[in-house]
Amino acid sequence: MSKMIFVNLPVADLKASMAFYTALGFTNNPQFTDDTAACMVCSETIHVMLLTHDKWRSFTDRPIPPATASEVMLAFTCDSREAVDAVTQTAGENGGTADVNPVQDLGFMYSRAIADLDGHVWEFFWMDPAAVPA
Repeated sequence: MSKMIFVNLPVADLKASMAFYTALGFTNNPQFTDDTAACMVCSETIHVMLLTHDKWRSFTDRPIPPATASEVMLAFTCDSREAVDAVTQTAGENGGTADVNPVQDLGFMYSRAIADLDGHVWEFFWMDPAAVPA
């Protein structure tokens, strides 16, 4: 069986966060969704669990970082530079913040970062491994 990853994120507004991730192309798995959590599917092996603050606190006593903090940056591949630009634009148009970090264009790799409604940072990037300098 392939390894799977479930990224768990605390969110202030579950319905708004579900709408945001749906706009980015994620789909909802109702089997793992209720009033306290939503499973948003990115691929067969990558899922994002959106958890209300109360649900989050049932897993850990560690504090939820403020939306202005960066506890982690999740990097996600795209098929092209244009796809990177499109997902960044979509995030900005749906309540997220586009380009929370400087755009990186190294020629062989191009990336832009967004923050979701709760400040969780995602970096979308395209890379041509054949063009990586030796």
